[in-house]
Amino acid sequence: APKLLTDIDQKLELLAATGVDSTFVVTFNEEQAHESASDFVLRVLVHGLGARLVVVGEDFHFGYRRAGNVEMLRQLGREHDFQVAPIQLLPRPDGIAGPVSSTAIRHALDLGQVEVAATLLGRPFETRGVVVQGDKRGTQIGFPTANIQVPNEMILPQEGVYAGLCTIADGSRHGCAINLGRRPTFVEHAEHSMLEAHLIDFNGNLYGQKLAVTFEHFLRSERKFENLDTLKNQLGADIANTRKFGITNSA
Repeated sequence: APKLLTDIDQKLELLAATGVDSTFVVTFNEEQAHESASDFVLRVLVHGLGARLVVVGEDFHFGYRRAGNVEMLRQLGREHDFQVAPIQLLPRPDGIAGPVSSTAIRHALDLGQVEVAATLLGRPFETRGVVVQGDKRGTQIGFPTANIQVPNEMILPQEGVYAGLCTIADGSRHGCAINLGRRPTFVEHAEHSMLEAHLIDFNGNLYGQKLAVTFEHFLRSERKFENLDTLKNQLGADIANTRKFGITNSA
């Protein structure tokens, strides 16, 4: 399965921000994955919601092996007294052929093109995770970072260094330089990448907090440095470049 762009909490927040009255979350598991399209309509739309109008994208597919489509939904609507309103897909605003889609957004993130992803999403890409203990190398060299553990099912951009924002537990937002990678200066063969964020002009304990990190701009690719002084100079430049984008802290 493709990795997720949003977790359930963020998805509910985004839906609430549109002004909807309520959201009904449908559980998805192995049993539901094998449910036929018609059974899904009966269980969720007819008996579960008593739907009168169903609004979907014009390419909507549902049910086992995506057997259901808009035409089938219309037929079932005539049988069970609900209408169907298919919505035309939005064209990409950046001039590239094709509609806005999760596939296009994932492709942009895979390339580190977080600005393109933001254009398609209508907002900067955000991921969330809990701050865990790290090896404290950042603190030792004067650039402390929050090591953020993101669930494996969530997508992350291509490895590299980014300018962004961190929202911490008290709701305040802090400009940050983000390193997503395998720390080649310190680790020869890391099994997985780490998400580390240096919160600019911040001094506090973040361990155990759930942080929201938005990726605003790509700064550079990750690379191995010859020595600590070279690394420290580059980290200072990364922070300065983050400031140049006008990313500021807010309460």
